[in-house]
Amino acid sequence: MTVIRTVASTRSTNEDMLGLAAQGEPEGVWLRAVEQTAGRGRQGRAWLSAPGNLFTSTIIRLRPGDPTAATLGFVAAIALAEVVSLWTGRAPLTVKWPNDVMIDGAKLSGILLERSGDAVILGIGVNLVTAVDISDRAIASLAPYGAPDAALFLEELAAAFARWLGRWRGEGLGPIRARWLEWAHPKGTALVANLPDGESVPGLFDGLDGDGALILRLADGTSRVIHAADIFLI
Repeated sequence: MTVIRTVASTRSTNEDMLGLAAQGEPEGVWLRAVEQTAGRGRQGRAWLSAPGNLFTSTIIRLRPGDPTAATLGFVAAIALAEVVSLWTGRAPLTVKWPNDVMIDGAKLSGILLERSGDAVILGIGVNLVTAVDISDRAIASLAPYGAPDAALFLEELAAAFARWLGRWRGEGLGPIRARWLEWAHPKGTALVANLPDGESVPGLFDGLDGDGALILRLADGTSRVIHAADIFLI
């Protein structure tokens, strides 16, 4: 059962949900903040919060036999892309590994997974109204397409996520991987992967392996499998 709660202001919806998960909060609860004062993204980055944008988190309770928890990012990206397309149409949208939803190559959203015991906290931020500036990448918002109300957008998103979570849990990663690839930029797209150790690996997008890792085709014709990196379109 999906339940959506809204608070006027909080530091971080993910932070709040981690606390609620420790108290036994069940799967299916979403928390939306009208204002978020200390949001965070991947690798400890700050997620800047502008009025009217979406700041939300939910809990997934892992069960025996579930696919790898990290692949929930693909589930979230698919659900988010499908909902965004209700406003934009399909043409301008792509997903970039692992879970960025892009409009005409500019980043629209952020997705953060954090785990505590059997609970995975999924945090999602979407630029509905304002494209908050980030120095190293192009940023988009839904404003040019008629920015939706955050509460309405979240209702659609929660329903889409529940559908895809059911497939992830019932059918495994295969259908999720296939759907993600349908949304992805074409094979052969030039990318650079900035690895956690500081190495930069340029290559061409060559799909995903069976576990969802990124495959880059290198200049010498070999392939490299990337498990963790910041990915930039060239």
